[in-house]
Amino acid sequence: MSTIGFIGLGIMGSPMAVNLAKAGHTVLGWNRSPGRAAALVAASGTEASSIAEAVRAAEVVITMVPASPQVEAVAYGPDGILANARPGALLIDHSSITPQTSVDLARAAADKGIRVLDAPVSGGEAGAVEGVLSIMVGGERADFDAARPVFDAVGTTVVHCGPHGAGQTVKAANQLIVAVNLQALAEAVVFLEKSGVDLRAALDVLGGGLAGGAVLNRKKDNLLARDFTPGFKLELHHKDMGIVTDAARSVGATLPVGAAAAQLIASAVARGDGGLDHSALLRGVELLSGYGAAE
Repeated sequence: MSTIGFIGLGIMGSPMAVNLAKAGHTVLGWNRSPGRAAALVAASGTEASSIAEAVRAAEVVITMVPASPQVEAVAYGPDGILANARPGALLIDHSSITPQTSVDLARAAADKGIRVLDAPVSGGEAGAVEGVLSIMVGGERADFDAARPVFDAVGTTVVHCGPHGAGQTVKAANQLIVAVNLQALAEAVVFLEKSGVDLRAALDVLGGGLAGGAVLNRKKDNLLARDFTPGFKLELHHKDMGIVTDAARSVGATLPVGAAAAQLIASAVARGDGGLDHSALLRGVELLSGYGAAE
């Protein structure tokens, strides 16, 4: 079992830290805004008062924050991870950030004797709570092997994808696929409803065929109830689509359907839906299809 400094106790980070504590690891958690450590403390973890306190004695440091600027904010500077973690520590970044940010972090950490894995996750809040996340990992194979007891406490599909930055590249592809699937699912829901079909029955049977899959299974109840309580916020998916669009441009890949999905997500955020679950793409399709026009 490891001593773990966990930085970022948000929607995803809190249940991940809890699962690590339940697995027997010693977890010290820190969050930028206060009041997020109650679940960890209830699971026998400890709330740290600073990043330095969280990481000083840690064998493993984990970050789960929203984007590249937040990773850089907690990693660098005199109060950050690299200045306070001990040499030989393993830094696992579960955030979804640009591949280049991960590469730069690994290089800077190496100068301090700190090893780094970029290890973004997929599965949303439900997957984090259930400990069944998919984890795509970039970095040295030996560090990946050493981290397996940590990964196995929070995920069930854990794959080494290549060198530093590879995990983030695969996560960008994941977000592309999810965005396109969510948009297609939202369009199908409106099409089915306007056609007078029993929506629940339709989604049940679609889930058993080739159209089925994790997106439909995870988001069906949200769509049926129009419950967009965030498991993964649209504003974060908007950020991720910027990552995949920029990364694709840099390697010469064309994403025509992905570009359309990115614009529809951007539109949802611009309308004020950024704090809703990404299944709230349905609201945009409803708007385009004239829902509420008669009121």
